[in-house]
Amino acid sequence: MGQHWRVEPVETLVPGHASELVRSAYERGFRKFIAVGGDGTSYEIVNGLFPRVHGAGRPTLAFLPLGTGNSFLRDFSDQGVESAIKALLAQRSRTCDVMRLTHKDGLLHYINLLSMGFSADVATLRARRFGGWGELGYQLAIFLSLARFRRRPFPLRVNREESLDRRPCLFLTFSNSKFTGGTMMIAPQAEINDGLIEYVRWGPISRVGLIRNLPTLYDGTHVNHPLAERRAAKSVEFQLDEPVDVMVDGEVLSVQCQRLDVLPSALNVVV
Repeated sequence: MGQHWRVEPVETLVPGHASELVRSAYERGFRKFIAVGGDGTSYEIVNGLFPRVHGAGRPTLAFLPLGTGNSFLRDFSDQGVESAIKALLAQRSRTCDVMRLTHKDGLLHYINLLSMGFSADVATLRARRFGGWGELGYQLAIFLSLARFRRRPFPLRVNREESLDRRPCLFLTFSNSKFTGGTMMIAPQAEINDGLIEYVRWGPISRVGLIRNLPTLYDGTHVNHPLAERRAAKSVEFQLDEPVDVMVDGEVLSVQCQRLDVLPSALNVVV
């Protein structure tokens, strides 16, 4: 006999609406959710669930990857919707850490990555100036970011170390999974349920050096560059004087980051 599921479909109307819908559904007893869209949709669902469910049972998130970006699922398959449906039918799930960012105005949670610096500059330009331009908008955002090419410090402390890292850098990423931008393997050693933040830093590489090394961002070998480093961290503390642009699971925000830590195995993901 086949399985019978009761599904209650709901439509999001504006940015942030998915978080409101999920909070309401959780209060009505729902514990299993399907994100129909891309990384931004799952990001809103996660922020509808957390922080209220921490310590109150582990919810489950499945995916129908129909959005413009589906980076999180890339860790498990490059087959997109077909693979996601198979995972759903087989009820194949894994525990997943949830990253928790404390910032000046509150909390946010994510399961893919947070980045700042060059990668966030590109995402911000695309979202704010070339949002409806498709792939051309992405290329224009890269071109303008290369023209400006800001390399700057983001003062932080990893694992409560005494020293504060004020070195200028091209970008920083704080990942839970390996991929971003669909096929860029920014954090090749990340694992979704190891209780750790995969921290990747690329120092003040030159403009020409970045252009030459762009292909390495897609196969993960950029971490072998002399100006690159990676660490597995339990927590990161920031000492930023003002808000900065960040890219979180495909969404662009301006926040004054204060602390990043991990909620270990707080979520089930159907993959």
